[in-house]
Amino acid sequence: MKKSNTILPILQTILTPEEVESIVKTVGYVDVARKFTVYQLLHYWVAAASEEWSGYRFGADHAASSGLSPVHYSSFSGKAADVPFAVFKEMFQLLVRKCNRETRRKLAFPKELLLIDSTTMTVGKTRLPWAPYHGERAAVKLHVALRAQNGQPFAVTESIGARHDGPLCETLENADFIMVMDRAYGILERLDRYKQEGQSFVIRLRDNVHFEKPYALKRQVPADSQVIRDITCQLGTPQCRSKHRHRVVIFRDFEGREIRVVTDLLGVTAEQIALIYKARWQIEVFFRWIKQHLNIPTLFGTTENAVFGQLFSAMIVFVLLKWIFDGTSG
Repeated sequence: MKKSNTILPILQTILTPEEVESIVKTVGYVDVARKFTVYQLLHYWVAAASEEWSGYRFGADHAASSGLSPVHYSSFSGKAADVPFAVFKEMFQLLVRKCNRETRRKLAFPKELLLIDSTTMTVGKTRLPWAPYHGERAAVKLHVALRAQNGQPFAVTESIGARHDGPLCETLENADFIMVMDRAYGILERLDRYKQEGQSFVIRLRDNVHFEKPYALKRQVPADSQVIRDITCQLGTPQCRSKHRHRVVIFRDFEGREIRVVTDLLGVTAEQIALIYKARWQIEVFFRWIKQHLNIPTLFGTTENAVFGQLFSAMIVFVLLKWIFDGTSG
């Protein structure tokens, strides 16, 4: 059975035409089409992701076999370019809220983990002239906050590939979680702000960050501990140094490499902090899966609306698939 044959009926029960129409009006788009509405475009994008369509023409030719009303491929591409991608972003966020209403399990950590990172989709620069990247390439990014507890996206924002990850993470911050991030996000001013605002974090440090006035924390060391050092210190050089002292834990990963992470957490062991950072691997698996199974690298259109509309629709498919899987395996 094709995935869309399962996904589309479930999508229709969770996301109603009335809700889609309300989102369309909120965004400010006027849908004048009678045969190919925004709701039908959503179904096409969902089928494109779940069945891994190769392009607009292929989708139009195979729509009937997916239970969709057939339209000419030019109508598909034209509608994709015309509908603001904010419509699909709002639908994704509504779906996340609906599918994430589960009971929290009691974790060993003081708060739930929110894993933050980005993934990049590249094409030739002539395809997306508004998104120049490196050399002869163009690219767009999805910046994702993934809940470690259930593997579901909590928030997603979009950008062109040239935008740096660091500033974009500020759109994903949430004080209800411990944010877990890689080196691209470890700006000293941001770490100080997190500490002042009570935003919990575990962030990998670059290897060249200087430790100023380190103080070793007293602790009991388990026999199998991979932790090398557990200190508090200021970070950086006199020219650029953190205002606050931060806790730094240095440990070895499964390949024996030294990993240095900074955190505001003081009431947990260094071994727990190492485990929190290791949980970040889940988001790498998530990115690999959506690229392999939801057709994300195959961008159909050349406009922002078409590109990001397709990507947010693919994220909708992931949320539905995860929700179905968790429901049947629970």
